[in-house]
Amino acid sequence: MGLEEFKEKLNLYLKEINIKLDEKQIKQFYDYMNLLLEWNEKINLTAITEKNEIILKHFVDSLTISKHIKQGAYMIDVGTGAGFPGIPIKIARKDVEVVLMDSLNKRINFLNDVIEKLGLKKIETIHSRAEELGRNKNYREKFDVVTSRAVANLNTLSEYMLPFVKKGGVAICMKGSEVQEELEKAKKAISILGGTVGEVESFVLPNSDISRNVVMVKKVENTPAKYPRKAGTPAKEPLVLD
Repeated sequence: MGLEEFKEKLNLYLKEINIKLDEKQIKQFYDYMNLLLEWNEKINLTAITEKNEIILKHFVDSLTISKHIKQGAYMIDVGTGAGFPGIPIKIARKDVEVVLMDSLNKRINFLNDVIEKLGLKKIETIHSRAEELGRNKNYREKFDVVTSRAVANLNTLSEYMLPFVKKGGVAICMKGSEVQEELEKAKKAISILGGTVGEVESFVLPNSDISRNVVMVKKVENTPAKYPRKAGTPAKEPLVLD
């Protein structure tokens, strides 16, 4: 796919979610796609390798949350993987300062290559588990926005994310089509961790039948010092209370 065809497809989708990009930003997305496919031959970054699907399911999907991120926000993307949604947000929003965190160093190496080749500023990568970084005073409760996409169920995810959110900030949880039952089970855990469930936005990706849900969790109290628990515990023993 050449740059012009890419530009046409991306703009077609972006029009549906009211986002406009300049020529430089479109070229950055194009280069990002090609780097993703190049690196994906060496390390497993994505199962989505068809270019039109990358545009829709990775780039456009990531940008659907842009409207929920305030001007000049400091944001961390927990379990960023191949950089979603963190890098698309950074490309589209120069005002947002982004931290990309992932537990696999080979993914961090890929992200660093993308950042360098795209010339992105005000963005850093951190090789860490959420449970460990969430206890680091330099990152704990420092962020206006914490994002996560397809990482874990909300019960576990809330313990990964909420320790990073400062009071008054928000955790943006990007989920698939079924979320209501998961949300009900997670409400007590979210409350324990200092959060409260806000808006739940349900929508379909442009020109598709792909359903998405975005769960907004507001941080209303500081997270108790004992959370997050040690690495592996939130996944094995989620905070489920009857």
